[in-house]
Amino acid sequence: MSNVKNIFQGLKGDKAIWAIVALLALFSFLPVYSAASNLAYIRGDGNTLRFLIKHGMHLVLGFAMLYGVHKIPYHYFKGLSVIFLPLVVVLLIVTIAQGTTVSGAYAARWIKIPFMGVGFQTSTLAAVVLMVYVARYLSRIKDKQVTFKETLVPLWLPVGVVLALILPANFSTTAIIFCMVLMLMFLGGYPLKYLGIIIGIGIAALLLFVLVVKAFPGTSLSSKVTTWENRIANFTSEEVDADADYQIEKAKIAIASGGPFGLGPGKSVQKNFLPQSSSDFIYAIIVEEFGLLGALFLMLLYLLLLFRITVIAHKAETIFAKLLVIGVGMPIVFQALINMAVAVELFPVTGQTLPLVSSGGTSIWMTCLAIGIVLSVSAKRDPKEIKEDATKEKELNPLDILSETI
Repeated sequence: MSNVKNIFQGLKGDKAIWAIVALLALFSFLPVYSAASNLAYIRGDGNTLRFLIKHGMHLVLGFAMLYGVHKIPYHYFKGLSVIFLPLVVVLLIVTIAQGTTVSGAYAARWIKIPFMGVGFQTSTLAAVVLMVYVARYLSRIKDKQVTFKETLVPLWLPVGVVLALILPANFSTTAIIFCMVLMLMFLGGYPLKYLGIIIGIGIAALLLFVLVVKAFPGTSLSSKVTTWENRIANFTSEEVDADADYQIEKAKIAIASGGPFGLGPGKSVQKNFLPQSSSDFIYAIIVEEFGLLGALFLMLLYLLLLFRITVIAHKAETIFAKLLVIGVGMPIVFQALINMAVAVELFPVTGQTLPLVSSGGTSIWMTCLAIGIVLSVSAKRDPKEIKEDATKEKELNPLDILSETI
């Protein structure tokens, strides 16, 4: 008991965020366990308990990561981002090299962790590291006059390389990261005329990629691009295609069945028909089982998380801290809203999970990593520590010295 008490006493940072994260994690067990019955049936063993245990283990590891990260003084993430960025690029290259074809579609999102046999989605780690790196760069050029040419190599080259390596397998993640980088650049005071150029280059690069891939029909990448086109076409078309819109139609049936109060925990019917009911479309199952009230409560938690992130960024003592909180915190809420929007057909199907609620280890771990960074910034320190953090904006910490050497 004393060890548990010491752990709780050691929690630093915004208590509201700790409460929100705990509520989301505890709530997630209900829809994940309910939706797991479909997975157990498909795999033929009927054992739903193992999916619940697996989800619990993912959360335990995620919270252990969150606890450890939030103890690290936030200014150390400056140097860590530069050191980890080349590692992330290598991991993305390995992921592409190990890519396989599943049902004729290109699937290069995961790599196997050695000796553990666990899949890891490298793009989610890349997103967090890249946002920290961008925040670091913006804090270094704050109040300086920079030309577009001066930012090409130190800023846009790493961003472009990471996005180019994620794009072939995951367009939605690439688009989200690109939008978040642009948002952070705008808030960080990067010249608007340069942002316009980058948006134009990004659109041109995407079109060039699509044209090159379509020039070689029959390849796995060509099938992937066709999937992107079909999703956008189905979303914008007024005609209903029963096969192409199968997931969305089942999700809408689940939502319509929920009513104000829902069918009750575990009583979802559409979980037996809806693919990815425990991950991408878990929000539809939540609405079916917990009704409109449950759906609004969940949305309120994410909006409250957004509010606390904004408050922490506003109160942060340094430019880097402000940009860091926005860079790693905002994508969590943005991803949650996209997941909900997809379930109610306000957005094309993207494959984005509901942070801390959907099953899936990588999503949970990287969300906990990002929240840990936010809590590190919000951790209350004595005036001496705050003064030291402020000076770190001008003086390199040991990790920065190492990163500059590299």
